[in-house]
Amino acid sequence: MDISQPVFEFPITVYFEDTDAGGMVYHANYLRYFERCRSEWLIQMGMSHSSLREQNISFVVRHVDMDFLRGAYLEDHLLVRASIAIAKKASLTFCQEIVNPDGDILCKAMIKVACIDSKKMKPRAFPQKIIMEFTQSDR
Repeated sequence: MDISQPVFEFPITVYFEDTDAGGMVYHANYLRYFERCRSEWLIQMGMSHSSLREQNISFVVRHVDMDFLRGAYLEDHLLVRASIAIAKKASLTFCQEIVNPDGDILCKAMIKVACIDSKKMKPRAFPQKIIMEFTQSDR
């Protein structure tokens, strides 16, 4: 599942609010980092969640498979990477990882995101533009 050539990278810094009582990044915050990366990727493609909502399009996380390998700590500078592992009509599976400056993988995940009609709250096909942008992106 390691990403040898990530399609999108997003830098983050660990802040005090991200850590637990032991000084490490609280485990749930890795999901937040992954979400920020996917959202920034969308923004870099000239889209946004709010503009998609205007078209009754929303993305929802359907499944997460995540492995925690090493800890991250206050003021660490990390890189969140993302690529598309599987593209289907109504879902995208992202391969994501968080690495430290030495390139050590701290956390990795496969995250399946479904496209839904936000009024009907039912699955729908991704607009073709989104599929093309995510699968052909070289960012």
